[in-house]
Amino acid sequence: MSSLRFQALNAVLTRTVPEVNLPSTKVSEFYATNVFDKKKMKEYLSKEAFESINNSIVHGVRIDREIAEQVASAMKAWAMSKGATHYTHWFQPLTGSTAEKHDSFFEPAGDGTAMEKFSGDALSQQEPDASSFPNGGIRSTFEARGYTAWDPSSPAFIMGGTLCIPTVFVSYTGEALDYKAPLLKALSVMDKAATAVAQYFDKSIEKVNASLGIEQEYFLVDSALFNARPDLYLTGRALFGHMSAKNQQLEDHYFGSIPERVQAFMQDLECESIKLGIPLKTRHNEVAPAQFECAPIYEEINLAIDHNQLLMDLMDKVARRHNFKVLLHEKPFAGINGSGKHNNWSLITNTGKNLLAPGKTPKNNLMFLTFFVNTIKAVHEYADLLRASIASVSNDHRLGANEAPPAIISIFLGSQLNDVLDEIETSRVTSKMKNEAALWTNIPKVPQILLDNTDRNRTSPFAFTGNKFELRAVGSSANSANPMTVLNLIVADQLNKFKLEVDKLLKKGEKKDVAIMTVIKRYIKESKSIRFEGNGYSDEWAEEAERRGLSNIKTTPKALDVLISEKTEKLFEETGVYTKREAHARHEILLENYFKKLQIEARVMGEIVNNVIIPASVAYQTELITNVKGLKDLGLGEESYAAQLEIIQKLSNHINFIRTNVTAMINARKDANKIEDAREKAIAYDEKVKSYFDPIRYHVDKLEQLVADDKWPLPKFRELLFLK
Repeated sequence: MSSLRFQALNAVLTRTVPEVNLPSTKVSEFYATNVFDKKKMKEYLSKEAFESINNSIVHGVRIDREIAEQVASAMKAWAMSKGATHYTHWFQPLTGSTAEKHDSFFEPAGDGTAMEKFSGDALSQQEPDASSFPNGGIRSTFEARGYTAWDPSSPAFIMGGTLCIPTVFVSYTGEALDYKAPLLKALSVMDKAATAVAQYFDKSIEKVNASLGIEQEYFLVDSALFNARPDLYLTGRALFGHMSAKNQQLEDHYFGSIPERVQAFMQDLECESIKLGIPLKTRHNEVAPAQFECAPIYEEINLAIDHNQLLMDLMDKVARRHNFKVLLHEKPFAGINGSGKHNNWSLITNTGKNLLAPGKTPKNNLMFLTFFVNTIKAVHEYADLLRASIASVSNDHRLGANEAPPAIISIFLGSQLNDVLDEIETSRVTSKMKNEAALWTNIPKVPQILLDNTDRNRTSPFAFTGNKFELRAVGSSANSANPMTVLNLIVADQLNKFKLEVDKLLKKGEKKDVAIMTVIKRYIKESKSIRFEGNGYSDEWAEEAERRGLSNIKTTPKALDVLISEKTEKLFEETGVYTKREAHARHEILLENYFKKLQIEARVMGEIVNNVIIPASVAYQTELITNVKGLKDLGLGEESYAAQLEIIQKLSNHINFIRTNVTAMINARKDANKIEDAREKAIAYDEKVKSYFDPIRYHVDKLEQLVADDKWPLPKFRELLFLK
């Protein structure tokens, strides 16, 4: 057996379940112990300072310098009481990961002594190098300055002895260089738009927060096996590998008994997450072998996304303690389920009302219908932009198969709500109706939808699931800020348009409820093509979607075109979420990220084939040739070594095909690298370079079946997926 693979397998077989030191207290007693939350603010801050920072969190009011000094002093005192020695501005650059630069509280006093200091200025703003992060041409290498600025709405936390302060990241000239700044802008736009519309129904509503619950899917593999697969640790996915004879076809892993070693990891992860205020609630086996899921309770959307980014980092750290590697790639193993990040989105008022939850009275149901139908209309109007928000090279592998939704954006409502909308569309609503009773006589009664009143369609990218919409198309490694910025932005834009239309009718003397229903009826009709209740994987749906005028953009480079379209630029400009320069920069960054990742995959594929696969296959072929020669020397007839000759020939055919196509792929990569335009380069990598991946893989996987098991150098799928 190949020595590296043998060592890895031996390491796995000798693993023991590590002991997890769980707190002896109730979970509620150590929840958020490492978070500078409101409870700790009250303890460490003056009443004036606490009210000021709370006002900033709720209303976005700027914190003055004196208050910032008090907060910094309180944060330092609390952090040091927890053993922290450093602080960092924790931000989310356009790399897709989080970033941090640690500074010590320690400062020399100049007289041979030292003290711990942390000022309001250090809390509020820092200056990391902006040129070394993706910026899409906004900053040149010689224009390195960028700023991180404190986000008071997301509480500071302690991780690894460091006080982490969530921040936005902007360039010297003010452009957003991160995911958080545009999200906060979109949430502000949503708050204003949704509040204005909600006040048609309830004047006590003064604020609307977007709420989010992120279900996180992931794979766990043993770290020794992971390290024996160069493709996994360099690209995040297995570029080669024949499917295991047993995979997910028996459907016995989903919600099955959690393996003991995996459960120890989960318990450790949950404990560390709870300390950081991440409200993990659910854990279970997912559909594919070695695939799992965790999910938190819903939170305000900015905090939920911060927590998910922190969770992904935490998962990796905790996994190391258990000799596991967490795989967050959307499709690490071909032929079985990929991993997503299901974003469950709703709108909650300051009065506690969920605007996407139907009520028992006509007034409440009309409010529900207003936000429900406007969301559908927004997705219909900006389906391509929503598609672009979830686009990536890794998600392209996942979309459209094994329970992942297709690239066609559609909305699933369930038959009950579909029937309601169809009835409303054909109902009669006119200005001649003299009272509310007459209005509602012609409108079907909307039932109070409970959580289980709508079925779940796993092939739908955007589904209504009782009192929320679930965006299922987000990739497992993605930062949810990008699709959530888009979703909140397009719904806010649609609500603004809705209010303008209703107000026009009101100025003409129309009754409020009639005006609202008149516009809703039209929206239902105009957005009907986006609603689909069937199988999103079927060929019939692709044909039907085309007839309906829905886009089916299967690859990222072309999906991203919408970011710089005239329609999108107008949306960004009117809402102020992105400047034209920021939008074009993100388009450039995403294209570069796409072709660079394919470039890495192509290079890794070439290296493994030339340095690992072909040598191992030739070595085994040599053994067979020696065997055949020996049988010939004994004077045996050809029938005694016909099987060996057949295998030798098959090995030669596969080796020759692989070698020829790897060479062609390398040449295609070199040609693509000469292209200057980012879009053309990304398309060249997609259509010219990536086109070699599957044929090469097919023949490598055939070699895996032919070469003796003890001679095959890479851990196989059956080992990666089933050895715990």
